[in-house]
Order: sequence, then C-alpha cells, then structure tokens
Amino acid sequence: MSNAKPFFRADQVGSLLRPRHLLDARQKWQADEISREELREIEDGAIAECVRLQEEIGLEAITDGEFRRENWWIDFISAIDGIKISAPDTDAGFFSDEDNPGGYVPKNVLTTGRLGGGGAISIADFEFLKAQTSRTPKVTIPSPSRIHFHGGRAAVNADVYPSMDDFWNDVAAVYQAEIAALEARGCTYIQIDDPVLTYFLDDRLRGNVADIGEDPDLLLGLYGDVLDTCISRRSANTTISIHLCRGNAQSQWIAVGSYDRMAAELFPRLAVDSWFLEYDDERSGGFEPLRHIPDGTKVVLGLVTTKTGRMEERDEIRARIAEAAKVVPFENLALSPQCGFASIDIGNKIAFEDQNAKLRMIVEIAADVWDDAAS
Repeated sequence: MSNAKPFFRADQVGSLLRPRHLLDARQKWQADEISREELREIEDGAIAECVRLQEEIGLEAITDGEFRRENWWIDFISAIDGIKISAPDTDAGFFSDEDNPGGYVPKNVLTTGRLGGGGAISIADFEFLKAQTSRTPKVTIPSPSRIHFHGGRAAVNADVYPSMDDFWNDVAAVYQAEIAALEARGCTYIQIDDPVLTYFLDDRLRGNVADIGEDPDLLLGLYGDVLDTCISRRSANTTISIHLCRGNAQSQWIAVGSYDRMAAELFPRLAVDSWFLEYDDERSGGFEPLRHIPDGTKVVLGLVTTKTGRMEERDEIRARIAEAAKVVPFENLALSPQCGFASIDIGNKIAFEDQNAKLRMIVEIAADVWDDAAS
C-alpha cells in the first residue's frame, strides 16, 4: 500500500533488463525503419509487462524499468534546452575488473545555449507509469552533476554563461520545474541518480577533475549545494532519494573508494529523505562513514549486486544489515540492489531469471528482517 511519504524496506534502483523485442525495436527506430510513435507503442506494452512483473515480485515502488531510455542519463539531459551530447570522455573509461579496462566510456555534455525546458521532460512517461499501477510509481532522474563533471568550465559556453553562478541557477530552475510538474501530476517518489559523486572517492577521477582546472574538494561541495537547491522547493509529501553507485554499464564499473572522502561533506549537506548506497563488494568500504547521515534520514543498503547472476547468501545479507544498524538506527534502514540491472539499454551481464530471483530475495529478506523485528 502506498504511504503519504514513501519509504519501503525492499526497494529497487530503477532500471530493469529490456526484453529482446524492445531492444530490436529501438534499433529499428534508430535506423528509421519504424516511427517514434511505433516505438512508443512497443515501449508501452513492454512497460505494462514490466510493471506486472514488479508487482508479482512484491515490490511497492514501481518504475518503468527505464525502458524508454538509451541509458540512465542521456535521454533526460539531452532533452534540456541548451544541451549538446558530445564525444566520450576517454579519460573516464570503465573497468571489468581491477586490472582490465571494460570498454565502456561515458559521453560528454556541452552547454551551448541557455538552459531550460524543465517541467516537460519526464511528465508523459510518469503519467503512463502511474496509469499502470495502484502502487507507488517511482521516477528516476539523473543528477545535474552529469551536465558538468566531464568537461568542467570549458564545457559551458562562456558567451552564454560568463558567470557560472548564472549557469547553476538555471540548472536548479530546470530541476525545480521538473519536480514541481511531476508533483502536480501525483508523483510522490523521485530518485536522483548521481554516480558522479562517488568519482570524488577515486584518485584517478579526482586527478581528471584537477586536469580540467577544477578543484575536486570545492567541486564536491558545489555539487552538493546545487543538488540541495534543486530539491529545495519540493512538497512536504514528496520523498526525494539520492542514489550513489560506482558505475554500472554492462557489468562494468568506474570508481573505487570508501564513502569516507565525501561523507562528512555531503551527507549532512543534502536535505534528502534517503540515500541509496552501493555496498555490494569491497570497493565501497565499510559502514563507518554512515555516522555522518543526519538523524531521521533513511539509508537503503545496496547489498545485492546487479553485475552478476551469483546469488548472495541470505544469512550474509542479514548479518550486513545488522552491522550497518550499529551505525544507523535499524528502523532507518532498508534493502535494495546496489544499482539498476540495465543502466544502459543493453543491460548488465545477468539473465532475466537471475534479475527476478534477486529482486524476490530482497523482498523476502526485508520482510523477514523488519517484520520479525516488529513482531
């Protein structure tokens, strides 16, 4: 059942594996073999099936699987007025393991005109999702840090924005308008995805920031302030969560490092309702940095990996929840995968049946852990 201010013990990050016929349809659309309207009709059918799957599994927060997107961020960011998607940032390649590049490289973003368009980007998609479920529809949107990080000041046209203060004010206005428009249509649960914040935990990526003339410590604080401004006008009944991961593309990753490097700076800085935090392997470090989470703020522990089909041991998940509860009050914790299953349309290297089994396991463990504690 939906709550006035959503918080669920078993949750998900948002993206789900696309069915083959949907991937084929997107390729046909890109090749001009079908129209945008025909593609959307196919997306509609796939999303309706995706919603039924989530409900059958037992999830209360329902997404559209991000089925309409090329990847987690590009469709939203490219829809902002004044934005141009540019060549990949080859210095920010992903890894398949500690020693081997994985091949995935994120694209860059250029600001070529005055930013605008908030209030119209994700509205139609939300309205379709809302019509498919009686549970809580959840919207995921990329963080504004994605507009700036890979290029810095040089990627923002100085003729359009001689002042970066004006640039960031316009960024915040876009997000405020989008959040307000979603709320006006009944949306009460919005997740902002920001893997970029974890890049400040990684020496290689911090070096990239310095190489483009930015101070990584100052930039981290700036991103926090911008995010807080973006969400500052939300309704009291709207849950805003921030999701952090260390990269998630075809089972590859980008960043390594404990939350220590950002915890004191960011956790108290952002007036969010919950943090979705990646904790599925040793690259994330321990739970100690969670001591900086403000009182009352929820933490959704991403203890189940979406990168492989290996099923976690249930007792180990329960033990890690208990360990985290030594730092964050037990009643403020929840469980989720560490990221989505398909941050890019191709998806991670995991089978559909393994994805669904992991989601069911999360629902079942959460019911056991928190229902047992309440009884």
